[in-house]
Amino acid sequence: MKTKKISGSEAVLLSLLEEGVDTIFGYPGGAIMPVYDLLYDYQDKINHILTRHEQGAAHAAQGYARVSGKVGVCMVTSGPGATNLTTGLADAMLDSTPIICISGQVHAPLLGSDAFQETDVMGFSMPITKWNIQVTKAEDIPGAIAKAFFIATTGRPGPVMIDITKDAQFAEFDYSYERCNDVRSYVPRPILQMEYVEKAADLINNAKKPMALVGQGVILSGAEKEMLAFLEKAGIPAAWTLLGASSIPTDHPLNVGMLGMHGNYGPNIKTNECDLLIALGMRFDDRVTGKVDTYGTLAKIVHFEIDPAEVNKNVIADVAVIADIKETLEAILPLINQNKRDEWLNQFKIAYQYEYDKVIKNDLHPEKEELTMGEVVRRVNERMNGEAICITDVGQHQMIASRYFKFKNTRSLVTSGGLGTMGFGLPAAFGAQTGAPDKTVVLFVGDGGIQMTIQELGTIAQNKAKIKIILLNNNFLGMVRQWQQLFFDKRYSSTELVNPDFITIAKGFGIDGNTVETRDKLDAAIDEMFNFDGPFLLEVKVEKEGNVFPMVAAGASVSDVRLD
Repeated sequence: MKTKKISGSEAVLLSLLEEGVDTIFGYPGGAIMPVYDLLYDYQDKINHILTRHEQGAAHAAQGYARVSGKVGVCMVTSGPGATNLTTGLADAMLDSTPIICISGQVHAPLLGSDAFQETDVMGFSMPITKWNIQVTKAEDIPGAIAKAFFIATTGRPGPVMIDITKDAQFAEFDYSYERCNDVRSYVPRPILQMEYVEKAADLINNAKKPMALVGQGVILSGAEKEMLAFLEKAGIPAAWTLLGASSIPTDHPLNVGMLGMHGNYGPNIKTNECDLLIALGMRFDDRVTGKVDTYGTLAKIVHFEIDPAEVNKNVIADVAVIADIKETLEAILPLINQNKRDEWLNQFKIAYQYEYDKVIKNDLHPEKEELTMGEVVRRVNERMNGEAICITDVGQHQMIASRYFKFKNTRSLVTSGGLGTMGFGLPAAFGAQTGAPDKTVVLFVGDGGIQMTIQELGTIAQNKAKIKIILLNNNFLGMVRQWQQLFFDKRYSSTELVNPDFITIAKGFGIDGNTVETRDKLDAAIDEMFNFDGPFLLEVKVEKEGNVFPMVAAGASVSDVRLD
């Protein structure tokens, strides 16, 4: 093995290059300065993108990872630089996003002394990372980075935090790099056990009314083709979780819509009518199940899952196949009988028509004077024909976009699921555009969420990222207001916003934009946005008190889904 004497700082960069990293999102500071100094000499090999806040760096790394399938990397300084990453780390942890965050730290002899900009990075990051490590010796840097990439990307992916003291960055050692392929006691890929595959196949073959629940695990495993082959052979209707969106094309005949609190009427109602629920890489989150005691009351449960900790955690499975979902689907396909189940599928069509008449028609083709979020998404669909990547922030617009955006390709929805992070949208959109530069990236964001990370307009402008930002402005924290209307007697406590002139702010950053308030100008404004060669902010002023339906109230049964 060849070695050469280099500093710890250079070892960081060379190790990242060994792992195929070509992009880092970050923000410099004193404790990480040695690495940034060496980065100056690696500008032709590593593209460093200066965000405007460390939280933005973490979310950008998430967006990059979600669309590219690669690891997102961000780098910050100690103290507030590291603590500002916590929201992104927690978000990535809940949404199984592989990112690696590198933070500088004070000199090792100062650890525990409350030195300037010292924080307990290991302590605060432990519960919100898949693994973390503090490096105090230069010679340990390559091994830590190699192990970090292995852990972040294998099994159920997740975030990793590497904290490196400043003296370790300065020190020199004989550098060599070896990729990590094994960690003692860590088994990322459980061994597939065919006896459970056979039991699952038997339940599926004998089911009269099965329904598949498609989660992000299918996307993370790259098992979209295997899933479609399985569904089509068995004739099983498939509903998807928020993060499972885009795993199955919107127009696929077996796609019956979104699950959960603001999911489609059919999948929610049929959950308690089907005789078999087949969970494909999803974790039975409370937003999907509603009241667990009344969930899937007539159904047996088959759970295909890579993470043993998620099995029997919320919903008890009759058969659990713990393995990589792609491997599981390949193994079960020959055991599945050919089936059509036309009568069962037709029941979902009837439910959809009922929902269309009660909700969807009014969302997409409103007769009211005020613009709706749904008609904006519909118009974008007509313009892009499912070829764009959809990014959302969090709130009412997130649910509307996820419900109505047309998906043709996998990895084309990036949103904050488990943590529900307002402010996620702008930096995640930039990261997504960086990870998929040849794709059109469309961001749907609310007037509340955009103000949480609005400084990242500077990152977008500086890098000339051609992101199309659609700000759906209702002058409210809309989702909270909806709950206040429905469950708190319309006591709108601290949810109405007095907003700034968003277009003027965007133009101050060097981003062009326009505002639309009436329906007759919407189409032309959307065309203007997509025809513009560069980033563009389109503010659409929508109805102030519009609600998102269907809705399963917190703690209610999925059978109690309401349409108004």
